[in-house]
Amino acid sequence: MLYTINAHVMNALRPMHVAARLSRQMFYQPWNPMNYGWYLRTVRASLELVERLTDFYEKPEWRLDATRIDGREVGIEYCDVVEKPYCNLVHFRRRKRGLEQPKVLIVAPLSGHFSTLLRGTVAEFLPDHEVYITDWLNARDVPRSQGEFSFDDYVDYLIEFLEFLGPDTHVMAVCQPCVPALVAASVMSEQGSEAVPASMTLMGGPIDVRISPTEVNDYASGKDLEWFEDNVICHVPDGFPGRGQSVYPGFIQLSGFMSMNMDNHVSKHFKFFTDLVKGDGDSAEAHREFYNEYLAVMDMPARYYLDTIRKVFLEFQLPEGTMEYRGKLIDLAAIKKTALLTIEGELDDITGKGQTACALDLCAGIPASKKNHIEEPGVGHYGIFNGRKFRESIAPKIKTFMQKHS
Repeated sequence: MLYTINAHVMNALRPMHVAARLSRQMFYQPWNPMNYGWYLRTVRASLELVERLTDFYEKPEWRLDATRIDGREVGIEYCDVVEKPYCNLVHFRRRKRGLEQPKVLIVAPLSGHFSTLLRGTVAEFLPDHEVYITDWLNARDVPRSQGEFSFDDYVDYLIEFLEFLGPDTHVMAVCQPCVPALVAASVMSEQGSEAVPASMTLMGGPIDVRISPTEVNDYASGKDLEWFEDNVICHVPDGFPGRGQSVYPGFIQLSGFMSMNMDNHVSKHFKFFTDLVKGDGDSAEAHREFYNEYLAVMDMPARYYLDTIRKVFLEFQLPEGTMEYRGKLIDLAAIKKTALLTIEGELDDITGKGQTACALDLCAGIPASKKNHIEEPGVGHYGIFNGRKFRESIAPKIKTFMQKHS
């Protein structure tokens, strides 16, 4: 019912969105004599604000068509090298022969936003790595005939991707996938797989949410599993390929994130309006780029979402040593060959300080010489994997760690 209401509301707002967009475009015509006056800029700013607030944001483009290698521009081709019902493994193939550089699998979070949220992460590694990423699909677009998608299925996908990529692959797990990535490495290690990751970088992941709990952790752990089943799980309505699918809708996830910092979001939109009136095009464009990504959300498979709530936030299975995969108990001490790097941000309000670093102690089989931890000062959750400090400080340390343990 909630999903259907949201769909009806968005459809009802569509005429307002179209009217605002067409009016704004008309006012931008060069023949308009008042085009650069203060009054018309205010009208245009108001129309664009209405346009953006009533829009439905689809999956953004990657916009990574080239990179620079040895001072020369090299084209990029996106290739789905492995296709699964709920996720594709995307290879950013560089159009340059003779490149033999380390392979890195970036495991993007399945937590409401599209994998393009990690565009900056990918861009930073393209000049000197063979980059692959998990490109999760919107659950509302997956037909029910494909079956459910669980936490164990997530681990299956990671193992299959790593087996496809082969030995000497480095893994970067961003936020939520840190837990299934550790489970996959443990399973592959016990099986004696040659494709076990050479190194694994865990970035702001909820390994043990009892440590320095945040508002997000309190929200997830303050209710029982039945509450989530009854209040946030919806069925995809007619009009979508996945109609009938049980999902955790992206718009609920987005509203939860925005409510945590509503004052900040409101002030940013007021500043956007002011920048438009003043004619500050650069600041206005930066706002557009951020919110085009931030407001584009996807539905998560209900089974996977509820598994994660139960295993990670309610029962703390990984640090408690009770997590199972396909009925078999997970032993993190089985991981011996994979080097482990954990990264946390000093100002992270999503994953508390120490929640990721605890993996170093849990993986007792990894020698101390193959472990490292980084706590980046002045960085929040998003800044761990994107932005200036990521490019200038965090990414170089990750690359050095990978090179050391190749």
